[in-house]
Amino acid sequence: MSKKIVAFIPAHLASVRFPRKVLYEIHGLPMIEHVRRRALLSGAFDDVYVATCDDEVQSLIEKHGGKVIRTANTHKNGTSRIAEAVQKVDCSHVVLLQADEPLLLPEDLQFFVKSIKEDQVNTVSWNATGPIEAVDELDRHSFVKCFVNEKNRILFCFRRSPAFGKFEDTNKYIRKILGIIGYTKEFLVQIASLPPAPFESIEFIEQMRILENEYSLKSVSLDHTFPSINEPGEVDEVLFKLKDSLQDSYLKQVLAI
Repeated sequence: MSKKIVAFIPAHLASVRFPRKVLYEIHGLPMIEHVRRRALLSGAFDDVYVATCDDEVQSLIEKHGGKVIRTANTHKNGTSRIAEAVQKVDCSHVVLLQADEPLLLPEDLQFFVKSIKEDQVNTVSWNATGPIEAVDELDRHSFVKCFVNEKNRILFCFRRSPAFGKFEDTNKYIRKILGIIGYTKEFLVQIASLPPAPFESIEFIEQMRILENEYSLKSVSLDHTFPSINEPGEVDEVLFKLKDSLQDSYLKQVLAI
C-alpha cells in the first residue's frame, strides 16, 4: 500500500516559557513560517498544514499562502492538536514538525520521510534524534534527551541525564530528541485518545505517552543537531547559526518563497 505522508505544524500563542514565540520574527518572517517553508522546500510531503486555535496565527499563515486547519483551544500539547486536525485530511502517515525549529534542513525531512516509506516492520511512530555535542547539554532542561538501543528503538526520554557513565561512553546511546515526529494516522488518533501518562505529565515530554503505554518509538538518527528556540535565551544561538554557509543558503531560499 502506498504511503501518503502529510506534515502538520501545531501552533498556539500561549507558550509558557516563551509566549507568542511562533510569531517571533527572524529576518522579517515569523518563526513558524520558516518551518513551514522549509517543509515545502523539502518536497517530501504530500501536503503541509498548520494546526492552530488562534486567529492571529491563521491570518498570518494564510496571508503567506499556507494551509490552516482550526482546532479547539483546549489542547495541552501538539500531539493532541494534530490528532484533531488530521481527521479532516486524507493520509496514511503524519509528521509533526515543531514550530520552534526554524533551522530544519529540507534534506533531513527527506531522509525522515524516506525512513517511514522504507519501513517494513509495521512501525507506528518515529522520532528524529541528533547527537549530544557537549557534556553540559545532558542537564540542559530546555530540550529532551533519550536513550536509544542498538536496534534504533527509543527506550526512555528525559530532560536531565540519569547516566553515571563517562560522556564518551554514553553519548552513543544518549541522543537529543528533535522536533520531527512521525506516526501512522491511526496510531496518532489512538495515542492522543489515551490519558496523559505519569512521567509525561511530570516532565512535559509528549513522547513518554507512547513509551509508558509500551508502544515502540523508532529513532531516525541524524548525524548533526541544530538549535531550536524553546526559551528567549536561545534566539541568539539560532541567529548565529543562520550565518553559516548551509543555513545562509536555505535562509535565502526561504525568504524568496
